[in-house]
Amino acid sequence: MTIAPPDNLLTNIRQRLPKLHFMKTALLLGATGLVGSQILRQLLADARYETVLALTRRPFDVEHPKLKQVIINFDHPDPAQIRGDELFCALGTTLRKAGSKEAQYRIDCTYPYEIGKIARENGVGKYLLVSSLGADAQSANFYLRTKGELEEKLAALEFPVFVSARPSILLGKRPEFRLGEKIGIVLAQAFAFLIPKKYRGIADQQVARALLALANQDLEGTHVIESDQLRQY
Repeated sequence: MTIAPPDNLLTNIRQRLPKLHFMKTALLLGATGLVGSQILRQLLADARYETVLALTRRPFDVEHPKLKQVIINFDHPDPAQIRGDELFCALGTTLRKAGSKEAQYRIDCTYPYEIGKIARENGVGKYLLVSSLGADAQSANFYLRTKGELEEKLAALEFPVFVSARPSILLGKRPEFRLGEKIGIVLAQAFAFLIPKKYRGIADQQVARALLALANQDLEGTHVIESDQLRQY
């Protein structure tokens, strides 16, 4: 004989299951950058995430009940600080800011990889990366080669889900002025009708929105999302 559970018990279970499903912890690298700040803003506003851990070298001026700023030594990261469900990475710099190719490579490739390696060992299930259009480990261009090498190194970690987004020129308001990038943005916007969709500028909010959408899809394995595909989300 089968005894059915009381109705109030079933109701209680149904009410609790959605809450359990949505209580995720997101890790974020590069929370103060152009795309990273948009990812942070959208994660904090998203009910699917209970906690957002911003892994940062120094404190920054954002406060929110869901946000925890985790001060981390990127050269000697503490594995205990790198625990969660999903890792978003928008960490990156320029050669001018870094001061040398060696320093830029360390920020753009070594740190995202080493944090990813620890995250994988700690059971983080998804790694979502902001890469670049044209990323290629065999490229003659240093920046694109660095991004391509990072993609390959992260894919080799075999996260259950690894997503690499490759945006074109990023449209948004940076805290610092970049003359070359500014000129590129103006030209890209003026002649957008002549430029194939893959190469058109894309808003920082759009890239962030796409990554959050991809993080919450039923994906498996490695996925490379080109700039024109990011616009679909």
